Amino acid sequence: MAKIKLEYIWLDGYTPLASLRSKTKIIDGDAAKLKLEGVPVWGFDGSSTQQAEGKSSDILLKPVALYPDATRKSAFLVMSETLLHTGAPHPSNSRATIADDPDTWFGFEQEYFFWQNGAPLGFPKEGFPAPQGPYYTGVGYRNVGPIARQLVEEHIDLCIAAGINIEGINAEVAKGQWEFQIFGKGSKTAADQMWVARYLMTRLCEPHGIDIEWRCKPVLGAFNAPLDWNGSGMHTNFSTKYLREVGGKEYFDKLMAAFAKHVDEHIAVYGPENHLRLTGLHETQSIDKFNYGLSDRGASVRMPVNFVKDGYKGYLEDRRPNSAADPYLVAGRIIKTIQTVTTK
Repeated sequence: MAKIKLEYIWLDGYTPLASLRSKTKIIDGDAAKLKLEGVPVWGFDGSSTQQAEGKSSDILLKPVALYPDATRKSAFLVMSETLLHTGAPHPSNSRATIADDPDTWFGFEQEYFFWQNGAPLGFPKEGFPAPQGPYYTGVGYRNVGPIARQLVEEHIDLCIAAGINIEGINAEVAKGQWEFQIFGKGSKTAADQMWVARYLMTRLCEPHGIDIEWRCKPVLGAFNAPLDWNGSGMHTNFSTKYLREVGGKEYFDKLMAAFAKHVDEHIAVYGPENHLRLTGLHETQSIDKFNYGLSDRGASVRMPVNFVKDGYKGYLEDRRPNSAADPYLVAGRIIKTIQTVTTK
């Protein structure tokens, strides 16, 4: 009987940043015929992941999405939700907070730093690299440093092979900083794929002695002197069927009023340490303010350049979520705010 390797992936209970966890299960079967419904519920010791006490430590893993794993033969990546033994969502299960809506689409722009020996990849052993400017979409060793381009290209290929809808990559503003973009139709699709894409990038870097730093302002103090280096965001593009097909200024005004009303709730799930990034500098609005603007990358919410011309229809970009934010929580909060707005 042929064997299939299943790499179950889930989020642990650490705060303020949940970490990715994974372990492998071997089952009998034909890899070419495997479907999500054929992947068994599994479990793990929650006392080792901040999700249970030792006296009652069994946590269930419910498969929610299945992706081919191009790094191993007859293998799949199994994105999973955590459940209590009763079958109810575990308190750390942020995916369970998202309302199911096939007509809500999300696109996440994930920025991150390659990190090695306590600093961004390409930083000199002493001192600092040249000021920001040449690194964004840069070309050449002095701009993108060692091995980075090889890693991002390999990551693209792994995502495509897995069926993840990765839409692009680019070097970012700071030395050692990069970005990739994930788009998905459906309220949970892009968030599922973002977590698996993060997993693939993190695992890809292991043999090179490189970590991925997801925090929005990694290492304060000496790292930020004498220059104030850019932070990392996870700009979140979103649209609903109504916003794409009907829209209109009246609806848009009500939508933005709802976002302004719920600023605190949004910021609460838009990633830790966001006050270090949302300063009003580096194409950000201050964390204590809310505004929107046409083609304005310094706004809380950016309208794309043709949004108004198209009758206030299309998609919007919330620029406040940071690079370490949980895309499940971000998507869930945006949907909750949208649902408070009437379309009449």
